[in-house]
Amino acid sequence: MTSKRTNFRWVICAMLFIATAVNYLDRQVLSLTWDEFIKPEFHWNESHYGTITSVFSIIYAICMLFAGRFVDWMGTKKGYLWSIGVWSAGACAHALCGVITESITGLGSAAELMQATGDVAVLISTISMYCFLVARSILALGEAGNFPAAIKTTAEYFPKKDRAFATSIFNAGASIGALFAPLTIPMIAKHFGWEMAFIIIGGLGFIWMGFWVFLYDKPESSKYVNKEELEYIEQDKVLDKEEAVEEQPVRKMGLMECFRHRQTWAFAVGKFMTDGVWWFFLFWTPSYLNTQFGIKTSDPLGIALIFTLYAITMLSIYGGKLPTIFINNALKKGAAFDPYAARMKAMLIFAFIPLVVLLAQPLGRISPWFPVILIGLGGAAHQSWSANIFSTIGDMFPKSAIATVTGIGGMAGGLGSMFLQKVAGELFVHAEAVNMSFLGFSGKPAGYFIIFCVCATAYLIGWCIMKCLVPKYKVIK
Repeated sequence: MTSKRTNFRWVICAMLFIATAVNYLDRQVLSLTWDEFIKPEFHWNESHYGTITSVFSIIYAICMLFAGRFVDWMGTKKGYLWSIGVWSAGACAHALCGVITESITGLGSAAELMQATGDVAVLISTISMYCFLVARSILALGEAGNFPAAIKTTAEYFPKKDRAFATSIFNAGASIGALFAPLTIPMIAKHFGWEMAFIIIGGLGFIWMGFWVFLYDKPESSKYVNKEELEYIEQDKVLDKEEAVEEQPVRKMGLMECFRHRQTWAFAVGKFMTDGVWWFFLFWTPSYLNTQFGIKTSDPLGIALIFTLYAITMLSIYGGKLPTIFINNALKKGAAFDPYAARMKAMLIFAFIPLVVLLAQPLGRISPWFPVILIGLGGAAHQSWSANIFSTIGDMFPKSAIATVTGIGGMAGGLGSMFLQKVAGELFVHAEAVNMSFLGFSGKPAGYFIIFCVCATAYLIGWCIMKCLVPKYKVIK
């Protein structure tokens, strides 16, 4: 009698989803509190915030390069625990920035910091900025391990045809985290102080760690996975006419060896061109609404707008399903198994959607709802793109190299984000100072319009370069 197949792989996928949601909640606390609560207390402007977000991006990028190697070395279980433990500690550490600034400046309260003028105000802004840079660096160090560990886990627990869908599900945690952020963080900051927002949200990661310790093990060793589910997970070994046994590679692919393959560069270019777009939407949309429309994140309208934006990005959960449909249709017709072609076809569709962001500023003259909806569509397209570009690694690289290559691509994405965040911060300050004009907009709105144009076209450029580097599916042995 054949036993009913277990579905424990989806429990693991749910854990990855929750971890990613916590990851983005921790990342969102600053963007939802700086403009309304932190900025006046520490006398910041967009340049300070741009510096903090860009340094976060570069630290994240550097750490991503080594995070993949770390996860491959430590193993998925321990690597993930170290990652979320460090970033949760870093998230909570933000709450100490005000105390440290008060201690160094000799001022006794947030009210005294806020009332300072002249050189004292400059000193406060500088000290507080460096305090936040330290806390953000710890956060970046830990968060760099999330996606390498999650992608490696997905490759362990899902066959190739399901990986993009599984990735889109756990990647939707980013949207869920961003979705719940405006409903919780501004209210916590308003009623209990911005410091408590960092502490409460940061503490969620420690709770997740307790569940991961007891639930995760490799599928072939897990007491929750039966023989039938294990056969389903390992079906690619049959499709590829390999023996259905655990991989026993002679050696692991070295870091420099990964760079010799065009597949690595294609993934890195795709991440470099597009990651900064998502992070720009994540870091700057609350400030954009306040700058252009005077809407604060703690206002009911501000909460509704941010919530709507990230609710729209939840459409991305279907983005990972599209390649599976393409693959299944091809297999029914007797065509060769080609997951890369299916993913690239889906990614081309998603690359066209962000072009709607070009209309965000013009339609914003009518209502703030128009740019929010259009940015939300761009965000949904990004998450769909992201789910598929991550899956290309598992399609073509051996499992022992997946986390490493993910880290390389993450580093490239972090570098792209660093440039975009820093340029954006400086551009907004400059645009306001000289009253810069661009296509009918002046001041900071003109600066936002320029950045929106960059965001809208980045995906098509990235896709074209990827296709040139890796035109066809080729597995690396």
